[in-house]
Amino acid sequence: ENWKTKKVLMFCVTPPELETKMNITKGGLVLFSANSNSSCMELSKKIAERLGVEMGKVQVYQEPNRETRVQIQESVRGKDVFIIQTVSKDVNTTIMELLIMVYACKTSCAKSIIGVIPYFPYSKQCKMRKRGSIVSKLLASMMCKAGLTHLITMDLHQKEIQGFFNIPVDNLRASPFLLQYIQEEIPDYRNAVIVAKSPASAKRAQSFAERLRLGIAVIHGEAQDAESDLVDGRHSPPMVRSVAAIHPSLEIPMLIPKEKPPITVVGDVGGRIAIIVDDIIDDVDSFLAAAETLKERGAYKIFVMATHGLLSSDAPRLIEESAIDEVVVTNTIPHEIQKLQCPKIKTVDISMILSEAIRRIHNGESMSYLFRNIGLD
Repeated sequence: ENWKTKKVLMFCVTPPELETKMNITKGGLVLFSANSNSSCMELSKKIAERLGVEMGKVQVYQEPNRETRVQIQESVRGKDVFIIQTVSKDVNTTIMELLIMVYACKTSCAKSIIGVIPYFPYSKQCKMRKRGSIVSKLLASMMCKAGLTHLITMDLHQKEIQGFFNIPVDNLRASPFLLQYIQEEIPDYRNAVIVAKSPASAKRAQSFAERLRLGIAVIHGEAQDAESDLVDGRHSPPMVRSVAAIHPSLEIPMLIPKEKPPITVVGDVGGRIAIIVDDIIDDVDSFLAAAETLKERGAYKIFVMATHGLLSSDAPRLIEESAIDEVVVTNTIPHEIQKLQCPKIKTVDISMILSEAIRRIHNGESMSYLFRNIGLD
């Protein structure tokens, strides 16, 4: 009986060399690009080069009837899969490419599926407006349902969007790279003032100003954009009281309707370099209006710093003809065509922080280092 017991134990114990081999296979890293558009794959290639790995083999293409098809051409079983997706002009196709690839990896038994989405689409639709919907919450639910286990993104339009996900979200910062650009590429930046083109972006401007030890200015009273409270019926009620809608016994006081004040610049910009900071630059009308106001107040150079350069429609032409001297954006979104149309547009590469985030997550290292010391290296 003793011999039989020993024999059973011998078969149950795994040899150390076999155990090590199993761990290596289980912890493999696979890097995919979900973009069918070749111009959107530049960031993926830069990340792969920095990590010293090759891009995973996958086919993403559109059927003649515009259906998206994904074919993964290598095994992902038990591996950490990182799917890099940059947003092209066709946003909805971009989203479907990502969802289908995530689901394909889930059904192929990937150990974990991490989405690397530097610009989170529909992030401006993160608040309830009239009878609309919170689309960014819908998109977050779709990604989690498809099988995403972790998200890496950059400079969300509102930090509260992280709460829409029931998975870990790493909201990385592009500000260290933009701050480095200001210090190295803008002569006499010590004579600059950081400008918020609206009170809503004052917090971001304050962060830049404190890190650069510069002054701050806020423009108040400019033309309202689509995100203003004036388009929200709950905050700006009609002038006429609707008697039928209110019970006679209820005396609900009417809110005083909002009235825009004249344009005011809080802070001195005379004889200074004005640096406007924001997270997204898409429709440039508000930036152009801010630039004109700053010129009238005596600013002799105007720069715009933004993380995500969507620059839709005729934005490059308007920038080229405007008082803005330079627009600096990161490569979270491909904008090579826009740069050809407007030499004022400059690019800052942020592939280094994304590749380091991928490496740390794969190796199980702390991510807090990227939020503390990334500007020092």
